[in-house]
Amino acid sequence: MKKSDFHFDLPPELIAQAPLAERSASRLLVVPPGDAGYQDRHVRDLPAYLQPGDLLVFNDTRVIPARLFGTKDSGGRVEILLERLLGGHEVLAQVGASKSPKPGGRITLDEGTTLEVLGREGEFYRLRFLTDEPLEKLLLRAGRMPLPPYIQREAGREDLERYQTLFARHTGAVAAPTAGLHFDQPLLAALQAKCVQFGHVTLHVGAGTFQPMRVESIREHTMHSEWLNVGADLCQQVARTRAAGGRVVAVGTTVVRALETAARDGALKPYAGDTNIFIFPGHRISTVDALVTNFHLPESTLMMLVSAFAGRERVLAAYAHAVRERYRFFSYGDAMLLFPDQPA
Repeated sequence: MKKSDFHFDLPPELIAQAPLAERSASRLLVVPPGDAGYQDRHVRDLPAYLQPGDLLVFNDTRVIPARLFGTKDSGGRVEILLERLLGGHEVLAQVGASKSPKPGGRITLDEGTTLEVLGREGEFYRLRFLTDEPLEKLLLRAGRMPLPPYIQREAGREDLERYQTLFARHTGAVAAPTAGLHFDQPLLAALQAKCVQFGHVTLHVGAGTFQPMRVESIREHTMHSEWLNVGADLCQQVARTRAAGGRVVAVGTTVVRALETAARDGALKPYAGDTNIFIFPGHRISTVDALVTNFHLPESTLMMLVSAFAGRERVLAAYAHAVRERYRFFSYGDAMLLFPDQPA
């Protein structure tokens, strides 16, 4: 199977550059099981497709203002994109500069804080912030939200709120779990009124999610690593939901990656640690009965995951429909509600 098997033509004007004024006003393309026709709805209509006792699983990671600018000792300008918080004021980061920084070198951020370059680990640099100030507080003051590269504008104040889900709790992501961006308080209240349950996993989305696949054969691709936590409470929620005949509905591909990692031995069990799981057609997704997800980049690993869940031909046909109907694509775009041909 090749990367080009997941290509589709996307007019650039369909790439959403900003969020809608109302989160749940985004459109929702419903792709039912089997040969039933598409339904063009809105995210606020989601309760109509769920049943009492269904379990919606969200990713509760919190995006950090991970984009920083500064100057090296030599005077050269530097752009930093944090990848992972390591504790003790140390981070892994991508560093953009005319000349690679050397271990022991210093970088002074535009707001005045100094970082020390500790060394390099693969494509990332290990950096230490030379301050006693809590790192999250410093980043809120000095950093910018790391909007994806296909959004052709600088991050503004509104992105501090809108590039963050309402249920973001655990700090560590450098990209938003974008399917969750559509959920606002009125929608959550409507789902609760229908007796839909909520559960949470944590997966800190890394900048690698935007990296293009550089090999044609997808079996030669190595996924980037991300940290996740699937807790015992969530595992028990899933077990109770399935025992009662309810469905597990993942809000976003990050939730699928987390659950499938935690169920690699055949049964869903608590798991905390790194994952580089690569899900593509041939992988049978067993932990999820339906999926709410945004529209993804052509030839991306996320397209491959969605195709593993719902079938490549079905997904490409649904994307063709979305292009014809002028849906908005990618992080600030519209969403799909996908059901597989066969139950998990």
